[in-house]
Amino acid sequence: MKRYMDVIMAGFGGQGVLLIGNLLAYAGMREKMNVTYIPVYGVEMRGGTANCTVVLSDEEIGSPLINSPKSLIILNRPSLDKFQGRLVDGGLEIVNSSLVEPELVEKGGRVRCVLVPANKLADELGNARAVNTIMLGAYVAATGMVNLATVEGCLASVMKPKIVDINVKALRMGADYAKKQMAAAPVAAKKPAVKKSATAK
Repeated sequence: MKRYMDVIMAGFGGQGVLLIGNLLAYAGMREKMNVTYIPVYGVEMRGGTANCTVVLSDEEIGSPLINSPKSLIILNRPSLDKFQGRLVDGGLEIVNSSLVEPELVEKGGRVRCVLVPANKLADELGNARAVNTIMLGAYVAATGMVNLATVEGCLASVMKPKIVDINVKALRMGADYAKKQMAAAPVAAKKPAVKKSATAK
């Protein structure tokens, strides 16, 4: 079956949303997939808004613009408010429960959610700025679209060498946390359906 996944990543400026979008795109290319990456900026300063869309596919990508995403990485409350309702039925959202109240996450089974206290985990790791890579690690574990080792291998392409090691730890921490959450809640562990392209037989 051909692989296809799209994701909108969203948060405040300064949370590194665009960096992890770029990182996922690099990982997709390294695994020989077709990739698009579109960043969207709000106010050009820390505390403004930022989001990006990444599409990964084994086949040609018809459009890089996604209105109804199959998955989300949500780093803060305003991003949840903006994008949660657009998630397709059966879609997956990875939500930073350090900044988003769990009761605000959609219930009822329409979508699936993995809650990750990313700020708390980053503090435990000793690097408060690792929230973004913790969230990406959780996403990679929950979707399986790319290998975590591939993402780790791409870190040097998007950040300074001196912070690569701590971000490897952050990716693994996020992945491990997500796996434990999915094991505890089997419904959340199901992967989003991999979409077949129009040309797939």
